[in-house]
Amino acid sequence: MATAAVAKVLSSTTSEKLSLYRCSINLLRTFSTSATASSSSSATESNQARRKKKKNLFEVAQFLPNWGIGYHMAKSHWTNVSYELTKINLYKDGRHGKAWGISYKDGSPIVDAPKKISGVHKRCWKYIPSLPKQKESKPHPPETTENSPITEIREAISLLYL
Repeated sequence: MATAAVAKVLSSTTSEKLSLYRCSINLLRTFSTSATASSSSSATESNQARRKKKKNLFEVAQFLPNWGIGYHMAKSHWTNVSYELTKINLYKDGRHGKAWGISYKDGSPIVDAPKKISGVHKRCWKYIPSLPKQKESKPHPPETTENSPITEIREAISLLYL
């Protein structure tokens, strides 16, 4: 009986100590998390408002006609250097893949043959609107010195209306 009474006294004092310890820890947690949560949330909101996520080459090209083929792209830290896109291989997600293009420096092509563009997945690409899109020139038919029947008819019609 005496041992039961001693055990009861010991258990009640240890349980009271544990409950007091838990209460003090919970109190510390609430003070520490409320102070850091409010300051960290305001810091992340201000960072999100100021900082815009940069885009890789495919995220820039997706809004251009024909996925940017024929348009000029450059990395944001390049000056007077760009690529004219000639070919794109997209992976299924549409944000990754491979790209080929003709490199330009100061508006004139460096080489004539397209080469594979490196660093297309890095988030630093921009569209260069100042350089015009290079339209493929259609070969003009050679002019003949002989008068073909069609040209004779056109000349006759134009003379009638004069």
